[in-house]
Formats: sequence, structure tokens, C-alpha cells
Amino acid sequence: MKELSIFIDESGDFGAYEHHSSFYIVTLVFHDQSIDITKNIEILNLKIKNYGMPNYTIHTAPLIRREDEFFDLTLLERKRIFNAIHNFTRTSDITYHSVIVEKKQCINSYDLVDKLTKKLSSFLKKHMVFLMKYDRIICYYDYGQRELTNILITAFNIALTDVEFTKVVPANYKLFQATDLLCTMELLSLKIERKMLSKSELTFFKSARDIKKSYLDTVIKKRIL
Repeated sequence: MKELSIFIDESGDFGAYEHHSSFYIVTLVFHDQSIDITKNIEILNLKIKNYGMPNYTIHTAPLIRREDEFFDLTLLERKRIFNAIHNFTRTSDITYHSVIVEKKQCINSYDLVDKLTKKLSSFLKKHMVFLMKYDRIICYYDYGQRELTNILITAFNIALTDVEFTKVVPANYKLFQATDLLCTMELLSLKIERKMLSKSELTFFKSARDIKKSYLDTVIKKRIL
């Protein structure tokens, strides 16, 4: 039985457009379960352990901004964690796609829901031949946003006759944390294009050039359109 796992995470909210919340991004990471990534996970866990860090659930946005559980960490410590999850994502045999909507182009939250649904449905339709190769497809999402949960269930069930949804605990799945990283990288790419990088992002990465050369260019190869 061929099984495909799809890990899903988002960046953004369904509130009104604001400068600090300009985009809504939904990232889907695809992993063929016949491809073993156990070694990649072991390397990531060992790196975090060797850095003397707890086995964090790596949320890259607060990691960059030095928030929540990362508040007491130095810049060097935070960059080590970021590099570890980035290397895991870069070396794992996965692909991804991001659905992106610029919120200022939406009249209201209903319009945002409409645009996200149409873009996701279009992507699924385009890649139906690939998806139909699998006997079992499981979508992993943390049900963090009710609106997105409804969009995902609707779009996937219209496109596919046999798809399962599982509520994921982020700490239990490194690929969910990789999805979080890819969401962040897509957002940073958009910010670079529009010269919107924040002070905390520039402090963490030093420059837009560093983001592109050291991080974005190495994972964007996994992107499917």
C-alpha cells in the first residue's frame, strides 16, 4: 500500500489587512512514506541535544523574534536551532507547495477564504495524477485555525475520495516543524521582494542576501508549482 503524508501549516490570520500581517500562507509538505527519513530525524535530535537545548518544538517565527520559550537564548543559540531545522528540511526527501494570498487584495475575511479555497483546489486538481498514485493519503494539521481547517477538509474531500485528517501534536512530528520553517521561508521571500524585512529579522539574518544565499536558495529547490 502506497501512503502519502501531507503536513500542513499556516502563516497569517483571517483578520483585516495590517502591515505586520500582509499575507496568508498555507504550506503543504509531501512525504512518501516508503522513503525512510529516520536518519535525518536522528541527526536533528542529536544536534539539538549536543547544543545543550531541550527537545524544543521548533517554531521558527518566535525563534527569529526571540519570543516565548526562546526569549532567554542568545542569538548564537537561536541560530544553531534554526540551522538544525533548516538542514533537516534541506536534506530530507520531501517536496512542498505554498498557497499564498496577499490580504490587501481581499475585500474581507470571506474573500480571503474564497481565494485560499480556489488556489488550493486548483493545485490539487493540477497534481491529481500524482495524488492518485497513492492508496492512502493522510493530512496532518494542528487545527490551529477553524477557517483553514474547514478550507482544507472541503478542498481535499472534493478532490479526493479517500483522504484522512489527523490532528497533529507539533512536538511529535519533525516534518510538521519543517513545514513551519518552509512557511517562514516563503514569508521571508515575499518580504525581501517588497523590502519589508523587520528589525528582528535583519538582526537574526544580517541581510536579505544572507537569507537568500544561505537559506532560501537551498530549500526552494523542493518547491512544486
